[in-house]
Amino acid sequence: MNDWTSYDEVAETYERVHAPHMAIPARDLVALADPPPGGLLLDVGTGTGVCAGSAREAVGPTGLAVGIDMSLEMLATGHRARPGLPLAAAVAVDLPFRDGTFDAVTANFVMSHFRSYKTALADMKRVMRPGARVAVSAWADARDDLQSAWTEQVQNVVPREMLEPVWKQASPWHDLFRDRRKLEEALRDAGFRHLRSEQREYRFSYSIEDYVTGLESWATGRFVRQMLGESSWESFKERVRAVFAERFADPLNDFRTVVMAVGTKT
Repeated sequence: MNDWTSYDEVAETYERVHAPHMAIPARDLVALADPPPGGLLLDVGTGTGVCAGSAREAVGPTGLAVGIDMSLEMLATGHRARPGLPLAAAVAVDLPFRDGTFDAVTANFVMSHFRSYKTALADMKRVMRPGARVAVSAWADARDDLQSAWTEQVQNVVPREMLEPVWKQASPWHDLFRDRRKLEEALRDAGFRHLRSEQREYRFSYSIEDYVTGLESWATGRFVRQMLGESSWESFKERVRAVFAERFADPLNDFRTVVMAVGTKT
C-alpha cells in the first residue's frame, strides 16, 4: 500500500464487504433528507456510491442523484457496481456545482473525516436550493469486544503512540460527532434551520473471514498494511483470523450505533 490515507487500494474490499451493510443506514439517511420525486440530490463523500444509489431510488426515474468522492478507485468500483449512477471526483470544500442546484444533500459517515467540516458545510449549503434539506450521519458506538480485539492485535505490531496520530488524521472529529447534539450544532452554526436528530441501532452480520478482511479498509488497517508490507500483512491477518475464530462465534454480529441529523436551508 503506497498511501494509507487513501481508500484507492481497498475499494474492492469496501464494496464487497461493507457496502451491503452500509446500504441500510444509507437508506435511512436518504429518508431523512426526503428528496422530492424528480428532484436532484448530491451525496458528498459517496465512496462507491452506496448512499447515492439509495438516493437514486428515492428521486425516481425523473430525478437525479449524484455522488462525489476524492478516491478515483472508489468511484471506479462504484461505476462497476452501480452502472449509470453519476459519480464524479471532487472534494466537499470546492464542489463543482452552481449555487442553488440541489433539492437535498447527504453526507453519510463523512463529517468526522473533513479537515474543516465548517468549510464543507458552507459549500454544501451553497449548492442547495432554498428549502432543500441536508442530512448527515456519524458513528456513535462505544468500543466493543470486536474493536478491542482488533486494537489489541494492532498494538502488538504498532505502538499506541504511533496509532494516536493515525486516528486523529483519519477522523479528526470522530469524538465530537458521536454526540447527536454536536451534529445539530454544526448544522445550526452553518445556518441551517428546522433541525432534528436521532440515534439508531444497527446489527450487521459478518463471517469472520469477511470481517477480518474488511478491517483492511479501516484507517488502522490501511496504516498497518503500509507499515508491514504485503507479505507481513498477510501473516498478520492470519493471526487476527485465528484470534477472532477463538473468541467469537461465526458468523459474528457487529452492533453499531449511528447518529443522524437533518436541517433545512431557509
